[in-house]
Amino acid sequence: MATINGTADWGIVPLDFVGSQLNYLTESFRVNYLKSANDQLRYEIVVSGGGEGAEPSAYKDVVNVIFDVETSVDGTYWTNIATIKKSRDIANRRYNGGNAPGGHRFTIDVSQLVADQLSYSLCPINKGTWQSNYYGGMNGGLAMQDNVINISGNQGGFSVSSFNVSDNGTFRRLRVKATFEIIGSNANNGALELSTNSELESKKITVINSVNQFERDSVFYGVYTADYYTGYNFLTRCPNWSGGSVNEDFKKPVRIDEQAEWLQFYIRRNYSYQINASGSDSVGADGIKIVTYDSNGTENTFYLRDFEDNLLTQVVDDYTLPVDTQNQMFIQNISPSYIINSGKVWQKDNSRVQAPNNNYPYWNVYTGSTITSRTIYYTAELVKIGMFSPKTEKEVSQKYYYTIDRESENIPYGFVRFHWLNSLGAIDSYTAKRDVVEGLTISRDVVERKSSDRTWYQSNQSFDGAIPYNVNNDSYISDTMRGGDIYKGGREVTNVNAERIQSVYTEPLNKSVAKWLEEIMLSPNVWIEMDTEATKMGNTRNPYLRPSTKEYIPVIITNSDIETVNQENGLVRFNIEYTLSHKVQTQRN
Repeated sequence: MATINGTADWGIVPLDFVGSQLNYLTESFRVNYLKSANDQLRYEIVVSGGGEGAEPSAYKDVVNVIFDVETSVDGTYWTNIATIKKSRDIANRRYNGGNAPGGHRFTIDVSQLVADQLSYSLCPINKGTWQSNYYGGMNGGLAMQDNVINISGNQGGFSVSSFNVSDNGTFRRLRVKATFEIIGSNANNGALELSTNSELESKKITVINSVNQFERDSVFYGVYTADYYTGYNFLTRCPNWSGGSVNEDFKKPVRIDEQAEWLQFYIRRNYSYQINASGSDSVGADGIKIVTYDSNGTENTFYLRDFEDNLLTQVVDDYTLPVDTQNQMFIQNISPSYIINSGKVWQKDNSRVQAPNNNYPYWNVYTGSTITSRTIYYTAELVKIGMFSPKTEKEVSQKYYYTIDRESENIPYGFVRFHWLNSLGAIDSYTAKRDVVEGLTISRDVVERKSSDRTWYQSNQSFDGAIPYNVNNDSYISDTMRGGDIYKGGREVTNVNAERIQSVYTEPLNKSVAKWLEEIMLSPNVWIEMDTEATKMGNTRNPYLRPSTKEYIPVIITNSDIETVNQENGLVRFNIEYTLSHKVQTQRN
């Protein structure tokens, strides 16, 4: 084996910095570490030396580049999802001479490979956050075959299996490695061999299951990547944030009894620029700051911080604090019911001093008012708190607004609460309340069978000559002993196919809200909340994992078209038509 002719380096890649060869070709946001798996993710190796149009022919010329595509959730354990052997690209040609530039280029696009690794992750209803950022909540993808429940060999097994657990379907860390296949020496008859050059490894990025519309959305996600500074957005396009609906003053309606209203966000770096008076960037605590606004003018401030337990931490000088580099997806429940009933509402206490190895000394249990009968609306935003005195609080996200909807349910039909995988790869929710309709669509598979023979219809008397005698009732073997079996035969239904069809209307919507809610129609994963005997069982059996009697039930949206803008009428209403993903079960004949 030998080194390659010339040198090799990365060319086009999803992540690059000022000073690179491609810097002048693209937005400065190319340094954005958060990318969509449904946009192109190109990786290019440029090998210098020779002309791009020249065939590799000499000893040590690069013939193929071997790309290893690897993903991870924790950035430590990497899984190889594909190995791609790529020959050189078609040569570039100068427009007015036909000559080719120097070097050879080898380019692949891994977006479809990575997109197949991503789906969704649902946090259980009424839980503050999911159990683990790395393993998410209730993840999409293939159902895991969890038939291994033991690590010791005892067939009795343990109640919880460590095997066949699906990692988080919401985000993946991505890296690509490149090695080189070259023309071998004459002694080896020129057979291809691997070079001894060091393996090239790309910079690591995070990919999410998002989508961008060509006519509307930017592909740069800097505003969604919580980092050193302020002004970041949660992973939703709902226009209820401070800069999202300036002219419409939209506050997202939430109901007192709703148990699952999610804020999902991505933290790349947890430190914050000069958050402490000494100029230190160290952050000691994170929380979602909630401020409620009552009709009498009272404001109440408290914090939700379930997600904080999933921060990566380290011990520095006997102090436990979050590490700077997180590269994780977080989620927090901010629903009214959770705020009122969970008992996990906190207030800051900057007077406390952290004891060695004591996590997060900043919080006391909040005992004041949260959401009451007087509450009109509340706000939510992500804050960081400095590790050292004076423990400065910095609001690092936009402020999101929620109004309390106190309309009573339209009994017996109730309201329909939807959750869906939104265009940023997170979970959104909305409650539709108008004109609920429910019914069944039914079809039948019919076959024609032989009809019964009505010639023989057995009597309970038999005749032996002229002497009648009775047949004892207990002498019949079954109730069909030539009993005129006309209850079957002819056309018979072999199978009934049934789907439960439902529909509901939204409130009248302004343009920005309608544009947001069209995502329900476009999403491949939509759920409604249902409270049934089956869902109650989950809460009874394990209230920790299923802390609500409600559960997500998957549905398929069946609308073929919707109207999102109507200039004549102004506001529009959506009629959301859907059917349960689980078909109505019927017997087979």
